[in-house]
Amino acid sequence: MEISSPYRDPKISRLIVGEIAKIASELEDHVKIMDFCGTHEWTITHYGIRSLMPQNVELIAGPGCPVCITPGYYVEIAVKFAMEGVRVFTFGDVYRLSGSSKGAPKNLEEAKSEGADVKIVYSVADAIKLSGDGKESIFLAVGFETTAPATLGPIHRGDVPDNLSFIIVHRLTPPITKYVLENYPQSPIRGIIAPGHVSAITGASEWEFVAKDYGIPVVVSGFEPVDVLLSILEILRQIREGRAELVNEYSRVVRWEGNLRAKEVMKSTCEVVDAGWRGIGFVPDSGLQLKDAYKRYDALLKYGIPELSEERWMEDLPPGCRCAEVTLGMAKPTDCPLFKKICTPERPYGPCMVSSEGTCLIWAKYGGDELLRGLREEFSRP
Repeated sequence: MEISSPYRDPKISRLIVGEIAKIASELEDHVKIMDFCGTHEWTITHYGIRSLMPQNVELIAGPGCPVCITPGYYVEIAVKFAMEGVRVFTFGDVYRLSGSSKGAPKNLEEAKSEGADVKIVYSVADAIKLSGDGKESIFLAVGFETTAPATLGPIHRGDVPDNLSFIIVHRLTPPITKYVLENYPQSPIRGIIAPGHVSAITGASEWEFVAKDYGIPVVVSGFEPVDVLLSILEILRQIREGRAELVNEYSRVVRWEGNLRAKEVMKSTCEVVDAGWRGIGFVPDSGLQLKDAYKRYDALLKYGIPELSEERWMEDLPPGCRCAEVTLGMAKPTDCPLFKKICTPERPYGPCMVSSEGTCLIWAKYGGDELLRGLREEFSRP
């Protein structure tokens, strides 16, 4: 099923908010709706969408930040490589992510300040180009399904030089969705706003299990405020009518079957394995590991470093950090006593304050429940 978004239209937005309020008034119970994308959380927070919700409709941030859930183990390995003279490539939002130990340097930013060769790149193609000088290099590859094909495509094509290898820390979103729905200890989640960027790769069909297996309405949403409002409205309509269906609100970008070529690259290059999520533990079938034909690109195997296993895994968050609870939607950033005190955007203490998709950083910069922006101003005009 598909519905079309009015994209940007303040008049339509006002009508949607009015309809949300009307339907919510007809529901007797409290409704929790969870988003699974850091960009959706940014839209909700930046534009003050929570302030427009009726009292019985609660919007919760879920595990939508791949940097936040990257185990510190891999960061420590990358830092160790960098300090021993290996060049390390990574994306900018991983640069300040700290490892698990208290040792120094704690992240790639500090390693670079001590003279290590650490380079922020925009793509794997940049790393391949720079690796043309022959220097031993690794790429710390972090991300969900959105970025995995960009990492794996050059590996699949054989475009990667012998001196460049990868620490693959790509994670898959449907398995963590199942984990949340089966382990959420508080009042049940009644609706899911599914990630648009991820779904452009996986296809909207990847989320059908939420409705079929768990009886929960799920909407693949775009990222404009109107997209999110329309998705919330659709979820509430389904709850009122006793339905649970998958709806593709982001049909202007997301196809039912997704990007078939990108999915084939992922499937042919990697196998799906159980994988660690920072502060959470090992989640079944939630990670990617290079297949035997591509093992020569595996940095851990190349340098004889063991892969993170359940036996080696630890809850690698700094003392007092509630990032895991925030990631799972069990706590708000403001519930953490360190939030905007010890842990700030300028000096992040926990991983959820590092990336632009981290819920704590988003709330610290745009106010969370405290600061009403964007749409609130539109709706207050006479």
